[in-house]
Amino acid sequence: MSQLVLDANAVLLPAIDNLELTPALEQYFAEGGKTLLLGENRAEYVGRKMSETRCQSETAVDFAAYAALIHQKAGGAIIALDQEPAGILRLHGMVPQIPGRDALLTMPDEEIYASAFAMAKAARALGVTMFLSPVVDVITGNNPWLQGRTLADDPANTIRIVSAFIKGVEAAGIITVAKHFPGHPDMDGDPATDIATVIASKDDIDRAISVFAGVIAAGPRAIMTGPALVPAMDADMPSSLSEPTISALKKLDFAGLVVSDDLDAPATLRDRFDVPGAAIEALKAGSDLLLLSAANDLRALNTRICQAVENGDLPAQRLADAANRVRKLAGQVTAQTVV
Repeated sequence: MSQLVLDANAVLLPAIDNLELTPALEQYFAEGGKTLLLGENRAEYVGRKMSETRCQSETAVDFAAYAALIHQKAGGAIIALDQEPAGILRLHGMVPQIPGRDALLTMPDEEIYASAFAMAKAARALGVTMFLSPVVDVITGNNPWLQGRTLADDPANTIRIVSAFIKGVEAAGIITVAKHFPGHPDMDGDPATDIATVIASKDDIDRAISVFAGVIAAGPRAIMTGPALVPAMDADMPSSLSEPTISALKKLDFAGLVVSDDLDAPATLRDRFDVPGAAIEALKAGSDLLLLSAANDLRALNTRICQAVENGDLPAQRLADAANRVRKLAGQVTAQTVV
């Protein structure tokens, strides 16, 4: 197995909506895969709620057994899921739930921390090692994508709640992924279904970025870039494929993992890229870990990334650096002891 193939799989974050280890995933883990997103189906994502069927049939024992299998296959994995304080709660009744937005607005920091820690510690016992959470965006206009998922209507409360949440979750041994940089205060559609664009001035985006700057001190080990075009940052490339956007994130003294949003999203592909093409552009821009559906042909995707290196379109060192960052974080989190 070539190092190039191993590296190309290490940077992928495939998403599934069940607890099935398919032959394609078996091959992915055998050839260097280190991460998996245990996601939800489209109806659950849109409804911000796990289905009654899932809640009744999916037990903590089943979940933990599947996570243990993935850790075994990967030699220690980053097992990610959506567990948002005010939005999608993938673990439904399997762990203590953090209070909703209204309660969080009135809770002192130490109570938010304690609630986040309890939820994350229970998730860690199930084998989970990453939350794609919290949402740091502050909505000032239209945003059908994040409506009901943000934590406050103002930067100060968002920074306070997010920081306490991050500290609690990280203390429990789970990687937090603060999202979605650079912020999405006003959008003309839902990037998951539309070729959406962020309608915001440079001043608006600077204010949105300041919220991320305010939470980095809390210690998130990863930050997710957004799926849409933000012309105030980059008039050509959507955020997860944008070198200027990722450079702006790193200028905030953030040295953690840069995670792309869903590369399958229409707002990211924009009738311009296929998923492998978007993956290559994201890596070139500075993304380390690439979120995409496991329904994609992962082997063919790996081949395209390897070909991009071989033909000089993607620097070999950029791919190797991203893969090593993912492997290092996977090793750290799986070895972390929580008391």
